[in-house]
Amino acid sequence: MERSMAWAAVAMAVLCLTAAVVRVGADDVVDEDSPGASFIFGDSLVDAGNNNYLSTLSKADMNPNGIDFAASGGTPTGRFTNGRTIADIIGEMLGQADYSPPFLAPNTTGGALLNGVNYASGGAGILNGTGRVFVNRISMDIQIDYFNITRRQLDDLLGKAKAKEFIQRKAIFSITVGSNDFLNNYLMPVLSAGTRVAESPDGFINDLITHLREQLTRLHALDARKFVVANVGPLGCIPYQKTLNRVGDNECVKLPNTLAAQYNGRLRDLLIELNGGSDGTGGLPGARFCLANVYDLVMELIANHQKYGFKTASVACCGNGGRYAGIVPCGPQSSMCDDRQNHVFWDPYHPSEKANLLLAKYIVDGDSKYISPMNLRKLFKL
Repeated sequence: MERSMAWAAVAMAVLCLTAAVVRVGADDVVDEDSPGASFIFGDSLVDAGNNNYLSTLSKADMNPNGIDFAASGGTPTGRFTNGRTIADIIGEMLGQADYSPPFLAPNTTGGALLNGVNYASGGAGILNGTGRVFVNRISMDIQIDYFNITRRQLDDLLGKAKAKEFIQRKAIFSITVGSNDFLNNYLMPVLSAGTRVAESPDGFINDLITHLREQLTRLHALDARKFVVANVGPLGCIPYQKTLNRVGDNECVKLPNTLAAQYNGRLRDLLIELNGGSDGTGGLPGARFCLANVYDLVMELIANHQKYGFKTASVACCGNGGRYAGIVPCGPQSSMCDDRQNHVFWDPYHPSEKANLLLAKYIVDGDSKYISPMNLRKLFKL
């Protein structure tokens, strides 16, 4: 039933967006010398507003979300933070002309596609069953189905040969996914009990890696060549988990972090394999995969938050419930701090814009401790 509903959504998108394709002609100006495009896949960490168009419990299109998002004048856009997401900031740093628009937005068509497109969805995971507690979300499989629609639109816009060259040479494919597969699947209180009994951590992580390999291979078959894949952050350190498990201010919950670290090790091996292994042979032809080590980056930020200008790495700025405001998501009835710049976490789950800015700088220009085998600026120039 769930998969059939998802395919119905794809069919509806095809009907709506195929009609909206704008062909390049005398009245259309397409800048083929544009600085490049970002095609963004993932979850609420990088959702730019796709969930605004879904009937879902996972939404951020209400105040005070977006209060510091300059491009909208502080109006909520569906981003799950107070300002820009890490994907927005990376695009800016790489000289992208504009933010990659949400796939489901009605104006995501024609020349706008040359900035890239954002397919990310709050609550989404690698597995189709992840996030069902939110009722609706766009899983990774469906996000790639949606990119297939964009791929055909680009053929119509640029012509097949130029579209292929554009995607292979000027586009970066950013994947930020996996957190919900633990938080809102395997570790979900009550709802996950059956999964955890039926499947060991090793088995569950094997399932994630198998599905992710298939998804990355599908993108490669659609001409994606430059990839940056984020690993899963220290889930046991977010305000939600700290509140739920009643740990101290300087503590994190062990099980979520252990699972994240285990998954991250397997992800690193997968990307080495897809890059062709240690001898550079095999893998996916012509593809370059970079691993963004978000886990260690966020741990560095939390452990040394005062050095980076924060006062707390435990308490959410916007939220309610418990010692760390970590139970009730950010919304109109939530408490909000007066010093947003002092908080690593905007809400029970997501970093603040200031934290996103620091993370993005390391990913774009950092060394191999945090982004390997090359940073994003070098990948972009290939």
